[in-house]
Amino acid sequence: MMDHARDLASVRAATDRLLTAAAGLDNAAVAEPSRLPGWSRGHVLAHVARNADALVNVLEGRPMYLSAAARDGDIERDAPRPLGEQLADVRDSAARFADTGAAPADWSRTVELRNGVTDVAARLPFRRWAEVELHHVDLGVGYELEDLPEEFALREIDFLAQRFAGHPDVPSTGLADDQGRAWTTGGGAAGGPVGVRGTTADLLGWLCGRRDGSALTADGGPLPALPPL
Repeated sequence: MMDHARDLASVRAATDRLLTAAAGLDNAAVAEPSRLPGWSRGHVLAHVARNADALVNVLEGRPMYLSAAARDGDIERDAPRPLGEQLADVRDSAARFADTGAAPADWSRTVELRNGVTDVAARLPFRRWAEVELHHVDLGVGYELEDLPEEFALREIDFLAQRFAGHPDVPSTGLADDQGRAWTTGGGAAGGPVGVRGTTADLLGWLCGRRDGSALTADGGPLPALPPL
């Protein structure tokens, strides 16, 4: 069962970790490439800030972004800023999200995100948690998938396994980590079932597009090619 209040607390803790890590950078390091193709660390920090404001829009009943072009333009505009401005923006936008999340609301209502995607409002704090944790990894500052809180990693695998369930390009796939925990996904494409095994971090990295899956083992067929998120 989703607990939005607990997830909001987790978002705050994750944001504090990201801000502490980013504060160890300097202006030159912010301009260096991140682990995301074509994005500097400044792009990642700008996206984290603008995503917080976008989720405030969703919670308050407005479109998440004015348009895809506006979203991309805002990130490009904000990416070159010096470190101090980036940190202040991430901190201030996180506070706006936290304040909105603390306001009385019907958390069972359906909300609309990008590209017509809908979800229950109570899941938005977890979605924000995922943005902060995964983009902290993307900064390339020593925070790895292995450092993610176990609760988050397992829930994100759950979420992504559900996202790819029945996908027309993914055969039936069973996932298992080295602790014996199991998930199923895919099923919309011919072939399979494929069994995929590895560490929790490697499974999550493959599912979220942060690792190529080379550390995983697959039986019953080749490692499925996952569509982009």
